[in-house]
Amino acid sequence: MCGNRVQNQPKPAEHARDGERTTAIDPWIVSLAEKCHAKIVQAPFLFVAIGERLLTMRIFYNLAAFLMLAAACSAELPDYYKTVDRVTWVVRDIDHVKKGWLRLGLSAVRDYGEVRFQGRYHGAPVTIVAHRVTGHLGDLTVDMVQPSPGQENAFTDFLARHGDGIFAVVHEVPSTEEMANESRRIHGLGVGTLQELVTDKGSDAVTYTYFDTEPQGKFVLGLAYAESRLSPRRKRVISHIAPVVHESGGVSAFWHSLGFPAFTMEHATPREDSRYRGRPLWFAFEVGFQNFDRISYEWIVPPSTPPNIYADFLKSHGEGIQHLGMPVNDLENSAAAYEKLGYHVWQSGAWGDVGKKNSGRYDYMDTDSIGGVSVELIHAY
Repeated sequence: MCGNRVQNQPKPAEHARDGERTTAIDPWIVSLAEKCHAKIVQAPFLFVAIGERLLTMRIFYNLAAFLMLAAACSAELPDYYKTVDRVTWVVRDIDHVKKGWLRLGLSAVRDYGEVRFQGRYHGAPVTIVAHRVTGHLGDLTVDMVQPSPGQENAFTDFLARHGDGIFAVVHEVPSTEEMANESRRIHGLGVGTLQELVTDKGSDAVTYTYFDTEPQGKFVLGLAYAESRLSPRRKRVISHIAPVVHESGGVSAFWHSLGFPAFTMEHATPREDSRYRGRPLWFAFEVGFQNFDRISYEWIVPPSTPPNIYADFLKSHGEGIQHLGMPVNDLENSAAAYEKLGYHVWQSGAWGDVGKKNSGRYDYMDTDSIGGVSVELIHAY
């Protein structure tokens, strides 16, 4: 929210005498701040004259306060960002990926076959031919896309640079008007539109807007709208989405500039019970958190050595979404079910005093071969 951008200072004086330090923010500015749930700096200002000079300085100061407040309020986050409707998952072999995730619990799967997306890519008209499949991991919709080769669009560009992976995190908007309003807000904050698309399946048509956030934010931010609700309420299966990045400061500042919370950073210390591909793993890393109503983001900043799955991901895919977190009641049995299907534990660890409150254990399952993203099975005590 815009209230954490500025600090509260003592109430301004209503009158200024010659040579006196005072503030000059008028009541209407304060009222606007309250409507925006903001606080503004009421810093002392030195007036050296009265009359016209004082009036001029007061107008200047109020204008500066108004502009600062407008900039802060323009980044306030709409409510639909508090949940995630779907992820757009771009792959080279959708049949292979679909088959693998069906075995891991992807439900309500619908294979649309070849579809045509009509829209704009970097502002130019585009038609995208692709194989599309949708399914659900609890209340998270998985929207898989395999673009046909030989095309130029955001999907093929992503595949060329990263290979299979989650291209975008997408939020459902209530109307096309709201989508247009949010596009204007994002554009006003200096971020353009990467790609706009509409599917061609009649009553199942969905309108997408993808913003050009990946260069600084490390994944694409998307909006989606359909006449009928995109994703009916289901049980939550995915607890968090976890990108891996080289550094967190600039990424956090970028998302914060769009109205998202800045990262809450923590330092993960080495543990004797950590394992990488079955061998002891002694390493520390930084992790940043952004928490929302039904999902959170976990931003991991790993060292390049010793070998670890986060560094492996950076080498294979570059910065981006490395895993999805799935809470489970029985870690051993859940991991064994993955192992039986050929998806092995490739990193494991714990936090806290295992077995006691505020502790837990986790296993990363090697599902990179079916879409370029791993699963983190998590059991919290």
